[in-house]
Amino acid sequence: MINKIVNLLEVMKKMDQPVTTNPFVIMLINMTVVFIVLVSLSYLIKLIHIIDPTKPKETTADEAPKVAAPPPAPIVEEPIEEGIPAEVIAVIAAAVGAYGYSVGQIHAIHPIHNNSAWEHSVTYPNQRLTH
Repeated sequence: MINKIVNLLEVMKKMDQPVTTNPFVIMLINMTVVFIVLVSLSYLIKLIHIIDPTKPKETTADEAPKVAAPPPAPIVEEPIEEGIPAEVIAVIAAAVGAYGYSVGQIHAIHPIHNNSAWEHSVTYPNQRLTH
């Protein structure tokens, strides 16, 4: 019994030294560990998607409630200001719609003529405006 304890202590003394000092072997071990962890995380995420309790349950066509769609809001065509082309109005409306607002929330579009840096950059694209 005492011999086993002495042998164990000798083995533990040898463990203080690193197994390898080769940086490529250390790199491969670390990359392998990281790869295994990432793959296991991807499988865990797939498993969570499969057993997701918050996923809405699928209903068949017979069970689906039939709700009448609200009638579309009437489109009121207002006169467009003389200085702004229709294409620019359409682009502005699309940008506002992409931002999350409905096109019906746009009440007016007014050009601003204050010789701003934006206007200067369009007029003189290769010059910097210094103030």
